[in-house]
Amino acid sequence: MADVITYREAVAEGIAREMRRDTSVVCLGEDIGAAGGVFKTTVGLHKEFGPERVWDTPISEQAIVGAAMGAAMTGMRPVAEIMFSDFLACCWDYLANEIPKVRYMTGGQVTVPLVVRTANGGGLGFGAQHSQATENWALTVPGLKIAAPATPADVIGMMAAAIRSDDPVVFFEHKALLATKGAPPPPGHVVELGRAAVVREGADVTLVALASMVPLALRAADALSGEGIEAEVIDLRCLVPLDTATVLASLGRTSRLVTVEENPYQGGWGATVVSVVADEGFGLLDAPVRRVAGECVPLPFADALEEQVIPTVDKVVTAVRRLAAY
Repeated sequence: MADVITYREAVAEGIAREMRRDTSVVCLGEDIGAAGGVFKTTVGLHKEFGPERVWDTPISEQAIVGAAMGAAMTGMRPVAEIMFSDFLACCWDYLANEIPKVRYMTGGQVTVPLVVRTANGGGLGFGAQHSQATENWALTVPGLKIAAPATPADVIGMMAAAIRSDDPVVFFEHKALLATKGAPPPPGHVVELGRAAVVREGADVTLVALASMVPLALRAADALSGEGIEAEVIDLRCLVPLDTATVLASLGRTSRLVTVEENPYQGGWGATVVSVVADEGFGLLDAPVRRVAGECVPLPFADALEEQVIPTVDKVVTAVRRLAAY
């Protein structure tokens, strides 16, 4: 394999590794076959595995997720693609009311081991209906695991864990990260779901981020370092399971917390993290907690306006500066 791999190549590679390992793994979605996916995240799968295991579907999110649910209940491990995460709303009944509840309602007799992959997030000027970060939608539904990798290696490792999970996983692939590059992981690489990573060490403030906000938080940390403020950056990787232990351990070292999320401030995952910290780590804090999040408005199409809505390096730097001076 090459010395570097892009995030989009990592998606296809991660799926391919699991399809080679387990013949019960199948893929379905719009234009994922010969076309290789609208974001080129399934390139090569149709050629290697054929139409029996890579299914092009009609343009119907309900059909895609409904078929995946039935396939999962009868012994397959389907990987279903919803082209844009905004379109999860079109199959929300399956995702919120059916899939996460089957295992519980059958007393464990029926499992639904499926992955719903979707292209998530803004920053590319795709407008209000194609740019939302929707992890917080899924976070409101008990019974779903939520993965949102930030690096190519994590895409592959977390895809393996997601496909092998006996519970349903919503797997958010960030559109703004697709062209980013990183070292490919070794064969057999698996990243346990629910294990956050400390991606930069620092003693002054903890920055907790997810997906595209991780590289943004790292850039902010570099800028702050020039001012003598050393930020520790945590890549949550998953929202369910949520690794609050890593956050609290970091807080024990820094005593200050800033969450950085693309989800809207209203109902964003940062609020959940902050509430756990207030409950279990209040004594560790030397300053108020700050949340940098998206504004509660539909996402603008114009890039200059979109930048006003979603977090930026400057917004994070400003929040940390104020907190450091508290």
